[in-house]
Amino acid sequence: MIEFQDVSVSYDGTPALRAASFTVGEGELCLVVGPTGSGKSTVLGAACARVPHFSGGLLSGTVLVAGRDTRDHLPRDLADVLGVVGQDPLASFVTDSVEEELAFAMEQLGVAPALMRKRVEEVLDLLGLAPLRGRALADLSGGEQQRVAIAAVLTAQPRILVLDEPTSALDPGAAEDVLAALTRLVHDSGITVLLAEHRLERVVQFADSVISLTPDGVATAGAPAAVLAHSAVAPPVVELGLLAQWDPLPLSVRDARRVAGPLRERVRTGLAAAVGTTRTGAPNDRADRTPSGSAALLAARGLHVRYGAAHAVRGVDLELPAGEVVALMGRNGSGKSSLLWALSGRGRRSGGTATLADGTDPADLIPAVARREVALVPQAPSDLLYLPTVAAECAAADEQATAAAGTTASILDSLTPGIDAARHPRDLSEGQRLALAVAVQLAATPRVLLLDEPTRGLDYTAKAHLVAALGELRAGGHTILVASHDVEFVARVAGRVVLLAEGEVVADAPAEEVLRDSPTFAPQVAKILAPVGVLTVADVREALAAGAAAEGPP
Repeated sequence: MIEFQDVSVSYDGTPALRAASFTVGEGELCLVVGPTGSGKSTVLGAACARVPHFSGGLLSGTVLVAGRDTRDHLPRDLADVLGVVGQDPLASFVTDSVEEELAFAMEQLGVAPALMRKRVEEVLDLLGLAPLRGRALADLSGGEQQRVAIAAVLTAQPRILVLDEPTSALDPGAAEDVLAALTRLVHDSGITVLLAEHRLERVVQFADSVISLTPDGVATAGAPAAVLAHSAVAPPVVELGLLAQWDPLPLSVRDARRVAGPLRERVRTGLAAAVGTTRTGAPNDRADRTPSGSAALLAARGLHVRYGAAHAVRGVDLELPAGEVVALMGRNGSGKSSLLWALSGRGRRSGGTATLADGTDPADLIPAVARREVALVPQAPSDLLYLPTVAAECAAADEQATAAAGTTASILDSLTPGIDAARHPRDLSEGQRLALAVAVQLAATPRVLLLDEPTRGLDYTAKAHLVAALGELRAGGHTILVASHDVEFVARVAGRVVLLAEGEVVADAPAEEVLRDSPTFAPQVAKILAPVGVLTVADVREALAAGAAAEGPP
């Protein structure tokens, strides 16, 4: 269905994709992986003819989609066979409500009204969107908008789906439902899916094939296990398999658990050796991320947020002590973003208070002071970016933060190296744009940093750099509150988890306690090695090292 024949793409002489050749067959789910900025969106764009017809640049080689050469067919000429879901759902919406958006594509294709109604109902049920059918798109959470964008494409019943980060804003349960629905369409209807995703732990088990891209745009295609064993990015289950030298390499929690018995005992022994007694707990600094007795830098009392009849935040009490990283988790629409905006002083509040350590309300601060006290990186990074080049954004951030020249650029380079400073922020990938927004806010070293889904579009290496940057802030006495569905990231960075449901706090406890036994929020390593209390591959590596040290030389 999709065939690349020696395809190369360059922009202004800079290669984004080099001599890629691969085929994605009918009824196949193909996963595109690679570091941030490696060309994943370019591959997807070429597959749907947006590259180079809409994006510009120079494309050489041949791309065939359902037998049609994209050199001779514009994106509109593929609309009857191919549907596209981009990284930014809002950018694709053309109507005001959920039902209207689901019907729009069918209207353009001339589908009969009776058939349109039938398809809308089927897709609403398929993706669990029936309760949202009459809602305004602007009132939905980011994850709900992402599901609507996928549904709007599915109603047209394309033979090929091209999806760019389709689960990046979804909670784990919703992501699993969407991927299960896509897999069902692949298996039962023979739909071909080309999908790029950074949260590989969610999708790799569903993939029939993988295309791995290097930072310089070289593509390698093949079976998932064979490709991921040598890929620049890999999910925790693959990293754990490589560490344990499992062969064949498992790609799912179920397959890994079947062979994990010996490793589980080695980890248990290492944990006992690390603390001098048998216990369930990771031998790292996770406990240090939850300081006791520190004064609260930001506190909420009885906080409420309403949007018309929707009660998004219901009487939340929350304290954020100095030197702590707190993760805010919950399903899509549980009130996480509304709470962050209310705490920042820049969002709606319908009741209650939010105060800094000195009793000041962040809403009363002028912007120049506010960004040094409470800084928010919103879910849409473009909300913070307004200048024509990356260099201009970095320079403006340095000036506004009264930081040394080059501070923002240095932070950005540590998160996602190699971004051209002359590029317009809108031309960056979603992950690069997010990294730029994070760097802009970090330049001011705010006492309280609020992050809304900060890992969307970031590869595992960039996430590790972000973990390190947040760790430095924490060590310096700053406080970070991060709303995230990325359980692997939360396991690495947070010492405490606050769980929201229907706008209310339903759990507020150490991260290990909340994550370890949760069927929804437990990271892959915790599921594989349960009941041993480790959350990450780093925890396992430290436990094995402690066990080896206790045994002494052979």
